[in-house]
Amino acid sequence: MGLSYRIEVVEDKEEGGFALNCPELPGCITCAESISQGFEMIEDAKKCWFAACLEDSIPIPEPRQINDYSGQFKLRIPKSLHKTLTERSRQEGISMNQYCLYLLSSGTYSANPSQESSRF
Repeated sequence: MGLSYRIEVVEDKEEGGFALNCPELPGCITCAESISQGFEMIEDAKKCWFAACLEDSIPIPEPRQINDYSGQFKLRIPKSLHKTLTERSRQEGISMNQYCLYLLSSGTYSANPSQESSRF
């Protein structure tokens, strides 16, 4: 229980409240009226999730760590997009890698702030 699993928080804008889940623990989810209440409830949901796994002899996954990721991936894109990215990175005076990193990171955190994840 003392391990640090990532918790995703999603606001329910239609009905109010929040849904919280642990993506590394499939099906470990709860809903609450407030975020603080949600964090208390997700801890209880994790306890129940772990108990069910232990009862059924299902292995419990370890939380993912930053070292589990290489920081590299390959991506095939259309030639026209490659051309556009190359031209824009040259205009900015940076490598295309740096330019793409900028685009990805700015889009990742600003596209939908209400669905950002936290690690607690």
